[in-house]
Amino acid sequence: MSPYEAARTGLTFRRRDERGLLRVTGADRIAWLNNLLTNDLTEGNAPRAAYAAWLTPQGRMITDVIVIETGSETLLDVPAALAAAIAEKLDRLIFAEDARVADASGELGSLAHVGPAARSVLIVALAESGRRGALEDPSVVAVDRKHHVVWTHAFAGPAGVNVYGPHDVINQLERDLKRGGVAVPLDAATASVLRVEAGIPQFLIDMGEETIPLEAGLDSIISYTKGCYVGQEIIVRIRDRAHGRVARKLVGLSFQDGAVPHVPQGVTSAGR
Repeated sequence: MSPYEAARTGLTFRRRDERGLLRVTGADRIAWLNNLLTNDLTEGNAPRAAYAAWLTPQGRMITDVIVIETGSETLLDVPAALAAAIAEKLDRLIFAEDARVADASGELGSLAHVGPAARSVLIVALAESGRRGALEDPSVVAVDRKHHVVWTHAFAGPAGVNVYGPHDVINQLERDLKRGGVAVPLDAATASVLRVEAGIPQFLIDMGEETIPLEAGLDSIISYTKGCYVGQEIIVRIRDRAHGRVARKLVGLSFQDGAVPHVPQGVTSAGR
């Protein structure tokens, strides 16, 4: 079975080396992050996850981020190439708050389990403890304290689960999947195809530091009901004054019967 077929009907897996992890601790961490990021993170300290962005005051993206609250600490899933710099920038924004930020990429890693069998295989592979839930709901986080891992909805492409934990645990999970023969390794090219088909942009490829989230179709990562956050004025102005219209927008194209029409000059793969 090809990796593409396995992702659609069974199970594939891949190391998410393109993503790094920051650890945020301290009693004020959620309130502090909520004042910086676009999504609403203030549902208490129960394990949960949210996809968000950190913006400049001009509404441009500094990074995208998956925020994973475990109940005892918060993990920030960010582009690996930016992890160290983001940790430093965030650290400079801590004043009187009880919060601490560290780049934990050298300690923690993540493994994507992609396909409809992802959750059932993980339940067998891990002695899951803590909160259970249907991981089709992106906000659900399961905390397995026995194995020192957390896992949540993949936030990308087909049905799937991202597992976060110490590198030795992630390495062992990967070895077990390879040895068990129940999953097919997912190469980077196929993972990219699946992501694009799902219409999910990747930071530093489909969007970057000049992108306003609405230009990338990321309306769902913005809360219009919570309090202020950096860049909010620009986002609200686009919604209220421009009625959601932006000068450029990332879109997908699909073709019927396998026919690929001529692409007009000046149109790029980023849809600009």
